[in-house]
Amino acid sequence: MALSLLPGFGVAPATLQIPAPATLQIPAPATLPLFPPARPGRLPEELHPALWRAHQLGRAQEVVLASGFAELDAQLPGGGWPAGVLTELLLPHAGVGELRLLAPVLARQQGAQRSLMWFDPPAAPCAWALAALGIAVRQLVVVHARHPTRARQPLPAADTLWALEHALKSGHLGAALAWLPARLPVDALRRLQLAAQAHEGPAFLLRGVQARSQPSVAPLRLLLASAGPDALRVTLLKRRGPPLAQLITLALPPVLSAPARARALAGRVAPVAALPVSRTATAA
Repeated sequence: MALSLLPGFGVAPATLQIPAPATLQIPAPATLPLFPPARPGRLPEELHPALWRAHQLGRAQEVVLASGFAELDAQLPGGGWPAGVLTELLLPHAGVGELRLLAPVLARQQGAQRSLMWFDPPAAPCAWALAALGIAVRQLVVVHARHPTRARQPLPAADTLWALEHALKSGHLGAALAWLPARLPVDALRRLQLAAQAHEGPAFLLRGVQARSQPSVAPLRLLLASAGPDALRVTLLKRRGPPLAQLITLALPPVLSAPARARALAGRVAPVAALPVSRTATAA
């Protein structure tokens, strides 16, 4: 029996061969290094001014002022006191020679017709003694806390910190010295460091040795101690560079007369004579 096929039916459709899409070869992105490779002999500070080798002194990122002591400048980054940042001087007590240490740079600031500001000094400045160091009181402004009895308390007076911060921000100051207690709020120290960045001269904070164990944002910290008549012992606690193991002994400008200096040296090196003790006192 023959079956008739309707038109269009009964005929197997032709198989369409659809070609597979071509595989696109997307190259992997090149891996770029986070930091460009350093050329042989290239110094770290050429990559960024804040970098330095751990065994070398860092280059100063700001203006540097010579201290007037070659032994000290040789150990300070850049060869002197940095400007635009805080420098901390830690003292066992006032009067170990800190003013004679700073006198050369302070006198040069006044020679450039820039004024000095001292905040809460432990005693009234002596005009003739400062003149002997080359510092003129007519270019010196002394700022005392509004409440003098509170200025020597563990925390500094708020008006002293306010005045110091705004004096540094003004940009019209040659050098600033502030006698602050060892206990200082971290945020206050950070605000002073930010304010010092607008200051074109040095800014020194004089604090007690108790602050040695406390963290500080100041890039330069020195511990001062007396090394005898007209001599100062300096310990570098913090600097941009390797730690300094040895101490630095500086000869300060003399303030004692020759006989007084001789007596001071004799009393320092001579052994203490034993006092005669009676047998009765010994037996007792």
